[in-house]
Amino acid sequence: MLPPENRLRRREDFAATVRRGRRAGRRNLVVHLIRGTDPHAGEETTPPPRAGFVVSKAVGNAVVRHRVQRRLRHLIRDRLHRLPAGSLVVVRALPGSGTADYAHLGRDLDAALERLLGGVRT
Repeated sequence: MLPPENRLRRREDFAATVRRGRRAGRRNLVVHLIRGTDPHAGEETTPPPRAGFVVSKAVGNAVVRHRVQRRLRHLIRDRLHRLPAGSLVVVRALPGSGTADYAHLGRDLDAALERLLGGVRT
């Protein structure tokens, strides 16, 4: 499970991340990232990175979509330490992600994050 403080929930945060963020696409997913400060966090604390997921009906039926979202949530949870504080990330599943296994999704996510972060580990 993704901790509550790391969940992206507001529609405007999703829209801003997709519209203004950098994008890296792979075979099974597209990752959108805005580095920097979270506009909804207080100034006295360093905000944690937050992630959200978009899994459309093109991926498959409800069972498949939920399985893909659970896998992506688990994968991003293990990679939160790589993201700069205050970052907003949206992971959009493409239709091929419904038939992709866990390892393929992990490799695609790693490659996309590596491209967006420029090889810098935080």
